[in-house]
Amino acid sequence: MEQPLITAVTHSTEEARVTLKDVPHTPGVAGRIATVLADHRVNIDMIIQNEPLSAGARADISFTVPRSKLVAAREALAPLESELGIEAYSDEAMGKVSVVGAGMKSHPGVAAKVFTVLGDEGVNIEMIATSPIKISCVIAGDEVPAAVRALHSAFELSGPDTIRPERPFGEFA
Repeated sequence: MEQPLITAVTHSTEEARVTLKDVPHTPGVAGRIATVLADHRVNIDMIIQNEPLSAGARADISFTVPRSKLVAAREALAPLESELGIEAYSDEAMGKVSVVGAGMKSHPGVAAKVFTVLGDEGVNIEMIATSPIKISCVIAGDEVPAAVRALHSAFELSGPDTIRPERPFGEFA
């Protein structure tokens, strides 16, 4: 039996984004960054890294952390900034909205619909992560309610169980 296309829209408004600019594109650097954060008890949720296109170019890495851990993340990364020659930037006013459904893996166009709906709502997508059953978009925190309503409507969801808070960092309600 085929799964429903989208079964829920989840959201979070307790996220902060950290971007590291000019990260050396060499083996082990991402591991060092993640280890420093883990050693300071900072959980990472979404991570994106670009691949530099030219030889010797450096990468940019962005990731989300709990807003309550942003100061700890910045303190943990400070020694690496000078050591690796990277620059760290952060934005504490981020949120995330996700569509969830096992049916999306067999239906082309779900991502296109999500991105179009958010664009039509005037919501700029800052980061994107996908899995076979979930598409997550990091957006400005104050845009989360409008994004949730628009996606809920676009995928014709109804009922209280179809909109729910997301707990990306392991906290429980």
